[in-house]
Amino acid sequence: MIQIPLDVAPEHRSTYARHMETVTQASDRIMLFAGDQKVEHLNADFYGEGISEEDNNPEHMFAIASKARIGAFATQLGLLAHYGMDYKDIPYIVKLNSKTNLVKTTQAEPQSSKWLGVDQVMEFKKNSNLPIVGVGYTVYLGSEYESDMLQEAARIVYHAHVNGLISVLWMYPRGKAVIDEKDPHIIAGAAGVGATLGADFVKVNYPSAGSAGSQQAGSGQVQKRAELLREAVAAAGRTKLICAGGEKEDVPTFLQTLYDQIHIGGTSGNATGRNIHQRPLEEAVRFANAIAAVTFDN
Repeated sequence: MIQIPLDVAPEHRSTYARHMETVTQASDRIMLFAGDQKVEHLNADFYGEGISEEDNNPEHMFAIASKARIGAFATQLGLLAHYGMDYKDIPYIVKLNSKTNLVKTTQAEPQSSKWLGVDQVMEFKKNSNLPIVGVGYTVYLGSEYESDMLQEAARIVYHAHVNGLISVLWMYPRGKAVIDEKDPHIIAGAAGVGATLGADFVKVNYPSAGSAGSQQAGSGQVQKRAELLREAVAAAGRTKLICAGGEKEDVPTFLQTLYDQIHIGGTSGNATGRNIHQRPLEEAVRFANAIAAVTFDN
Protein backbone atom coordinates (compact mmCIF):
# COMPACT_ATOMS: atom_id res chain seq x y z
CA MET A 1 0.00 0.00 0.00
CA ILE A 2 1.34 3.41 -0.99
CA GLN A 3 1.64 5.86 1.90
CA ILE A 4 0.78 9.37 0.75
CA PRO A 5 2.48 12.26 2.60
CA LEU A 6 0.19 14.81 4.22
CA ASP A 7 1.62 17.67 2.13
CA VAL A 8 0.16 16.16 -1.05
CA ALA A 9 -2.88 18.23 -1.98
CA PRO A 10 -6.14 16.26 -1.54
CA GLU A 11 -7.08 16.69 -5.20
CA HIS A 12 -3.71 15.22 -6.29
CA ARG A 13 -3.45 12.25 -3.92
CA SER A 14 -4.53 9.79 -6.60
CA THR A 15 -2.01 11.34 -9.02
CA TYR A 16 0.79 10.99 -6.48
CA ALA A 17 -0.16 7.35 -5.85
CA ARG A 18 -0.18 6.65 -9.58
CA HIS A 19 3.25 8.24 -10.00
CA MET A 20 4.66 6.25 -7.10
CA GLU A 21 3.23 3.03 -8.51
CA THR A 22 4.80 3.85 -11.88
CA VAL A 23 8.34 4.42 -10.59
CA THR A 24 8.27 1.43 -8.22
CA GLN A 25 6.24 -0.90 -10.43
CA ALA A 26 4.30 -1.75 -7.27
CA SER A 27 7.48 -3.19 -5.71
CA ASP A 28 8.18 -0.48 -3.09
CA ARG A 29 11.56 0.09 -4.83
CA ILE A 30 12.70 2.38 -7.61
CA MET A 31 14.94 1.74 -10.61
CA LEU A 32 16.06 5.26 -11.48
CA PHE A 33 17.94 5.67 -14.75
CA ALA A 34 20.09 8.73 -13.99
CA GLY A 35 20.89 10.89 -17.01
CA ASP A 36 21.98 14.19 -15.49
CA GLN A 37 25.73 13.70 -15.97
CA LYS A 38 26.04 15.85 -19.13
CA VAL A 39 26.34 18.72 -16.68
CA GLU A 40 27.75 17.01 -13.61
CA HIS A 41 30.67 15.30 -15.37
CA LEU A 42 30.69 17.19 -18.69
CA ASN A 43 31.66 14.87 -21.56
CA ALA A 44 33.94 12.59 -19.55
CA ASP A 45 31.08 10.11 -19.06
CA PHE A 46 30.04 10.13 -22.70
CA TYR A 47 33.17 10.04 -24.84
CA GLY A 48 36.45 8.17 -24.51
CA GLU A 49 38.07 4.80 -24.08
CA GLY A 50 35.66 2.06 -23.06
CA ILE A 51 32.57 4.15 -23.85
CA SER A 52 30.29 3.35 -26.77
CA GLU A 53 30.43 5.94 -29.54
CA GLU A 54 26.63 6.07 -29.39
CA ASP A 55 26.81 7.61 -25.93
CA ASN A 56 28.13 10.95 -27.15
CA ASN A 57 24.68 11.72 -28.57
CA PRO A 58 22.13 12.63 -25.84
CA GLU A 59 19.45 10.68 -27.70
CA HIS A 60 21.24 7.45 -26.77
CA MET A 61 19.91 7.77 -23.21
CA PHE A 62 16.36 8.35 -24.43
CA ALA A 63 16.59 5.33 -26.72
CA ILE A 64 17.71 3.16 -23.78
CA ALA A 65 14.98 4.51 -21.52
CA SER A 66 12.33 3.86 -24.17
CA LYS A 67 13.34 0.22 -24.71
CA ALA A 68 14.40 -0.86 -21.22
CA ARG A 69 12.40 -1.64 -18.11
CA ILE A 70 12.97 1.31 -15.79
CA GLY A 71 11.07 3.12 -13.07
CA ALA A 72 11.90 6.61 -14.34
CA PHE A 73 14.49 8.52 -16.35
CA ALA A 74 15.99 11.56 -14.59
CA THR A 75 17.46 14.37 -16.66
CA GLN A 76 17.32 18.12 -17.23
CA LEU A 77 14.25 19.78 -18.72
CA GLY A 78 16.17 21.14 -21.72
CA LEU A 79 16.83 17.62 -22.99
CA LEU A 80 13.18 16.71 -22.49
CA ALA A 81 12.20 19.74 -24.57
CA HIS A 82 14.38 18.60 -27.48
CA TYR A 83 13.83 14.83 -27.39
CA GLY A 84 10.56 14.29 -25.54
CA MET A 85 8.41 14.58 -28.67
CA ASP A 86 9.97 11.33 -29.92
CA TYR A 87 9.88 9.57 -26.54
CA LYS A 88 6.46 10.28 -25.07
CA ASP A 89 6.03 7.10 -23.04
CA ILE A 90 9.02 7.35 -20.67
CA PRO A 91 8.27 8.29 -17.03
CA TYR A 92 10.43 11.36 -16.43
CA ILE A 93 11.94 12.99 -13.35
CA VAL A 94 13.13 16.53 -14.03
CA LYS A 95 16.45 17.41 -12.40
CA LEU A 96 16.07 20.99 -11.17
CA ASN A 97 19.69 21.82 -10.38
CA SER A 98 23.10 20.76 -11.64
CA LYS A 99 26.67 22.03 -11.68
CA THR A 100 29.82 21.04 -13.52
CA ASN A 101 32.87 19.51 -11.88
CA LEU A 102 35.28 22.11 -13.26
CA VAL A 103 35.51 24.04 -9.99
CA LYS A 104 37.01 21.66 -7.45
CA THR A 105 36.21 21.60 -3.74
CA THR A 106 39.76 22.78 -3.03
CA GLN A 107 38.99 25.95 -5.02
CA ALA A 108 35.49 26.80 -3.80
CA GLU A 109 32.71 25.35 -1.72
CA PRO A 110 30.19 23.39 -3.83
CA GLN A 111 26.93 25.16 -4.65
CA SER A 112 24.17 24.05 -7.00
CA SER A 113 21.24 26.44 -7.31
CA LYS A 114 17.99 25.49 -8.98
CA TRP A 115 17.63 26.24 -12.67
CA LEU A 116 13.85 26.01 -12.66
CA GLY A 117 11.06 25.63 -10.14
CA VAL A 118 8.20 23.18 -9.82
CA ASP A 119 5.81 25.73 -11.35
CA GLN A 120 7.85 25.73 -14.57
CA VAL A 121 7.89 21.93 -14.58
CA MET A 122 4.11 21.81 -14.22
CA GLU A 123 3.71 24.36 -17.03
CA PHE A 124 6.02 22.30 -19.25
CA LYS A 125 4.18 19.12 -18.35
CA LYS A 126 0.88 20.68 -19.39
CA ASN A 127 2.27 22.09 -22.66
CA SER A 128 4.27 18.99 -23.65
CA ASN A 129 1.90 16.32 -22.34
CA LEU A 130 4.94 14.29 -21.27
CA PRO A 131 4.54 11.78 -18.40
CA ILE A 132 6.56 13.74 -15.83
CA VAL A 133 6.22 11.92 -12.52
CA GLY A 134 8.63 13.80 -10.26
CA VAL A 135 11.49 16.20 -9.70
CA GLY A 136 15.03 15.87 -8.39
CA TYR A 137 17.47 18.17 -6.64
CA THR A 138 21.02 17.90 -5.25
CA VAL A 139 22.11 19.17 -1.83
CA TYR A 140 25.77 19.39 -0.81
CA LEU A 141 25.75 19.07 2.97
CA GLY A 142 28.81 20.56 4.62
CA SER A 143 29.20 23.28 2.01
CA GLU A 144 29.11 26.83 3.31
CA TYR A 145 26.14 27.23 0.95
CA GLU A 146 24.17 24.34 2.40
CA SER A 147 21.54 26.61 4.00
CA ASP A 148 20.60 27.99 0.57
CA MET A 149 20.33 24.53 -0.94
CA LEU A 150 18.36 23.22 2.03
CA GLN A 151 15.82 26.03 1.67
CA GLU A 152 15.45 25.34 -2.04
CA ALA A 153 15.15 21.59 -1.44
CA ALA A 154 12.46 22.03 1.22
CA ARG A 155 10.38 24.24 -1.06
CA ILE A 156 10.85 21.95 -4.05
CA VAL A 157 9.69 18.89 -2.12
CA TYR A 158 6.70 20.76 -0.75
CA HIS A 159 5.60 22.17 -4.12
CA ALA A 160 6.19 18.82 -5.82
CA HIS A 161 3.88 17.10 -3.35
CA VAL A 162 1.25 19.82 -3.62
CA ASN A 163 1.15 19.05 -7.35
CA GLY A 164 1.16 15.28 -6.95
CA LEU A 165 4.79 14.78 -8.05
CA ILE A 166 7.28 12.59 -6.26
CA SER A 167 10.59 14.04 -5.05
CA VAL A 168 14.11 12.63 -5.19
CA LEU A 169 16.97 14.34 -3.36
CA TRP A 170 20.61 13.69 -4.23
CA MET A 171 22.21 14.12 -0.75
CA TYR A 172 25.99 14.41 -0.99
CA PRO A 173 28.17 15.53 1.95
CA ARG A 174 30.83 17.62 0.22
CA GLY A 175 33.02 20.60 1.01
CA LYS A 176 36.10 21.49 3.00
CA ALA A 177 34.30 20.65 6.26
CA VAL A 178 33.72 17.06 5.10
CA ILE A 179 36.75 14.89 5.73
CA ASP A 180 35.37 11.71 4.15
CA GLU A 181 32.40 11.92 1.77
CA LYS A 182 31.80 8.17 2.02
CA ASP A 183 31.92 7.82 5.78
CA PRO A 184 28.85 5.70 6.65
CA HIS A 185 27.94 7.85 9.66
CA ILE A 186 28.05 11.05 7.57
CA ILE A 187 25.98 9.38 4.82
CA ALA A 188 23.43 8.27 7.42
CA GLY A 189 23.25 11.87 8.58
CA ALA A 190 22.61 13.00 5.00
CA ALA A 191 19.85 10.42 4.70
CA GLY A 192 18.24 11.77 7.85
CA VAL A 193 18.36 15.31 6.48
CA GLY A 194 16.63 14.06 3.34
CA ALA A 195 13.89 12.66 5.53
CA THR A 196 13.41 15.96 7.36
CA LEU A 197 13.06 17.68 3.98
CA GLY A 198 10.19 15.31 3.18
CA ALA A 199 11.79 13.56 0.20
CA ASP A 200 10.24 10.38 -1.14
CA PHE A 201 13.63 9.02 -2.18
CA VAL A 202 17.10 10.06 -1.06
CA LYS A 203 20.08 9.17 -3.23
CA VAL A 204 23.44 8.76 -1.50
CA ASN A 205 26.88 7.44 -2.33
CA TYR A 206 27.64 3.88 -1.31
CA PRO A 207 29.59 4.17 1.98
CA SER A 208 33.11 2.85 2.12
CA ALA A 209 33.99 -0.03 4.45
CA GLY A 210 37.45 1.47 4.84
CA SER A 211 35.91 4.62 6.26
CA ALA A 212 34.40 2.61 9.08
CA GLY A 213 37.73 1.09 9.99
CA SER A 214 36.90 -2.30 8.53
CA GLN A 215 39.98 -4.14 7.26
CA GLN A 216 38.17 -7.35 6.28
CA ALA A 217 39.05 -8.81 2.90
CA GLY A 218 37.18 -10.53 0.10
CA SER A 219 33.50 -11.39 0.43
CA GLY A 220 33.55 -10.49 4.11
CA GLN A 221 34.43 -6.90 3.34
CA VAL A 222 31.79 -6.78 0.58
CA GLN A 223 29.13 -7.94 3.04
CA LYS A 224 30.41 -5.53 5.69
CA ARG A 225 30.12 -2.66 3.25
CA ALA A 226 26.50 -3.51 2.51
CA GLU A 227 25.78 -3.74 6.23
CA LEU A 228 27.03 -0.17 6.64
CA LEU A 229 23.95 1.01 4.77
CA ARG A 230 21.63 -0.08 7.58
CA GLU A 231 22.36 3.02 9.65
CA ALA A 232 21.41 5.26 6.72
CA VAL A 233 18.30 3.26 5.87
CA ALA A 234 17.11 3.54 9.48
CA ALA A 235 17.98 7.24 9.61
CA ALA A 236 15.92 7.87 6.47
CA GLY A 237 12.82 6.32 8.06
CA ARG A 238 9.89 6.44 5.63
CA THR A 239 12.04 8.18 3.03
CA LYS A 240 13.37 5.43 0.79
CA LEU A 241 17.16 5.23 0.44
CA ILE A 242 18.88 4.43 -2.86
CA CYS A 243 22.56 4.33 -3.81
CA ALA A 244 24.28 5.99 -6.75
CA GLY A 245 25.56 3.51 -9.32
CA GLY A 246 29.05 4.97 -9.47
CA GLU A 247 31.70 4.28 -12.09
CA LYS A 248 31.36 1.56 -14.70
CA GLU A 249 31.84 -2.00 -13.40
CA ASP A 250 31.55 -5.45 -14.90
CA VAL A 251 28.00 -6.73 -14.96
CA PRO A 252 28.21 -9.57 -12.37
CA THR A 253 29.98 -7.35 -9.83
CA PHE A 254 27.49 -4.53 -10.26
CA LEU A 255 24.43 -6.79 -9.97
CA GLN A 256 25.82 -8.57 -6.89
CA THR A 257 26.55 -5.23 -5.25
CA LEU A 258 23.02 -4.03 -5.98
CA TYR A 259 21.53 -7.26 -4.63
CA ASP A 260 23.56 -6.91 -1.43
CA GLN A 261 22.58 -3.25 -1.03
CA ILE A 262 18.92 -4.24 -1.17
CA HIS A 263 18.95 -7.52 0.76
CA ILE A 264 21.72 -6.85 3.28
CA GLY A 265 21.67 -3.07 3.53
CA GLY A 266 17.91 -2.67 3.20
CA THR A 267 17.92 -0.06 0.41
CA SER A 268 14.92 0.60 -1.81
CA GLY A 269 16.46 0.30 -5.25
CA ASN A 270 19.12 2.17 -7.17
CA ALA A 271 20.00 5.16 -9.32
CA THR A 272 22.23 4.07 -12.20
CA GLY A 273 23.63 6.16 -15.03
CA ARG A 274 27.12 5.51 -16.41
CA ASN A 275 26.93 1.76 -15.93
CA ILE A 276 23.99 1.72 -18.33
CA HIS A 277 24.42 4.45 -20.91
CA GLN A 278 28.13 3.96 -21.59
CA ARG A 279 27.27 0.66 -23.29
CA PRO A 280 25.94 0.13 -26.85
CA LEU A 281 22.16 0.31 -27.10
CA GLU A 282 21.30 -3.40 -27.08
CA GLU A 283 23.78 -4.18 -24.31
CA ALA A 284 22.60 -1.17 -22.29
CA VAL A 285 18.98 -2.31 -22.57
CA ARG A 286 19.86 -5.84 -21.47
CA PHE A 287 21.83 -4.52 -18.51
CA ALA A 288 19.07 -2.11 -17.50
CA ASN A 289 16.59 -4.98 -17.65
CA ALA A 290 18.86 -7.06 -15.41
CA ILE A 291 19.04 -4.20 -12.91
CA ALA A 292 15.26 -3.95 -13.00
CA ALA A 293 14.95 -7.69 -12.38
CA VAL A 294 17.13 -7.45 -9.27
CA THR A 295 15.34 -4.29 -8.10
CA PHE A 296 11.71 -5.11 -8.81
CA ASP A 297 11.71 -8.91 -8.88
CA ASN A 298 14.39 -9.84 -6.31
